[in-house]
Amino acid sequence: MKEIADIFRRYGQHYRERFANSMLPSHRRASADICACRTEALGGHLAQCDSCGHRRYSYHSCKNRSCPKCHKTDTERWLEKRREELLPVAYFHLVFTLPKELHRLLRAHQKTLYNVLFKAAAFSLMQLAADPRYVGGKIGILSVLHTWTRAMIYHPHLHFLVPAGGLCGDGTTWLPSRKNYLVPVRALSVLFRAKFMEMARKALPNETLPQSVWKTKWVVYCKPTVQDTDKVLTYLARYIHRIAITNNRIISIDEKNITFRYKDSQNHCWKTMTLNALEFLRRFLQHVLPKHFHKVRYYGFLGPKNRYQLKRIKQALLTESPETEPHQTKNDGPVDKTAVDKSIQANLCPICSTGYLVVISLLQPRWRAPP
Repeated sequence: MKEIADIFRRYGQHYRERFANSMLPSHRRASADICACRTEALGGHLAQCDSCGHRRYSYHSCKNRSCPKCHKTDTERWLEKRREELLPVAYFHLVFTLPKELHRLLRAHQKTLYNVLFKAAAFSLMQLAADPRYVGGKIGILSVLHTWTRAMIYHPHLHFLVPAGGLCGDGTTWLPSRKNYLVPVRALSVLFRAKFMEMARKALPNETLPQSVWKTKWVVYCKPTVQDTDKVLTYLARYIHRIAITNNRIISIDEKNITFRYKDSQNHCWKTMTLNALEFLRRFLQHVLPKHFHKVRYYGFLGPKNRYQLKRIKQALLTESPETEPHQTKNDGPVDKTAVDKSIQANLCPICSTGYLVVISLLQPRWRAPP
């Protein structure tokens, strides 16, 4: 199978030489890590079956959060934790987008303005939801930053997953929202625009913000998930530990071009796109986030300081409505005995299927990524 790592190994040096003066440290690190991932460069280990003696070499992963081959276990663990936290209520899926006029500024000040984007969107939604005409209490927000379209074009936006209700001022009473209505979207988009611009001016006092954004409609999407809460959560989990594109979407790699497939957002049909190799790498790397930047954040009663309230809320909701069942997830139903212990299964010998692979020696790395 063609891999993004193959593209970096083949064209990465040319890309680094061409854009040496403008390439960010995070882009350099991602490029180096993806090339070295699961190769002898990072070392590995040798395992031997304790029954038939079969030996298997395994190279280590780079663990870079932009690598499409890493973090499968981390993704599954994150998704499982979020499923456990789901309340037995309906949920809303919201998307906050920014107009194109601000994209250049966001690229130049990613860490600052991505933080502003998170804070402005969360503040706007929580302020509007606190109005007694809508929810009238403190809501909970799971937020995830995405910066791409399916064709890897730069398009920064936030996904929010929000329970349909909130906590009263006493912190114990649950206030349900209307079934198919959380807050007015038009009012939310106006409030979001004003808050973002206000916070951006304070964060970047020496930058000139384009005034045309006041005449542009800021798109905010808000729809109930109905029975698809788990589907939205699974979609968000897909890109928690990777970005933009996966290896299985790469169709071909030739001397100059890369061809990949993507799903058109208008008609939901799969299409193919061919890009020059350097343009492909540029599109991919522009979605690599600054070092230590948190792309997943929680607000309201889902915030880190308020997590103690979550179990109490869930218990109260189940007590008030015993007939209400928690959200069904893919893990509901009878336990599959073949999936009880994945770590044991992973160590089962693929040759004899009776013995287990035991690590007998470590392979030292032959190359270490620069700091």
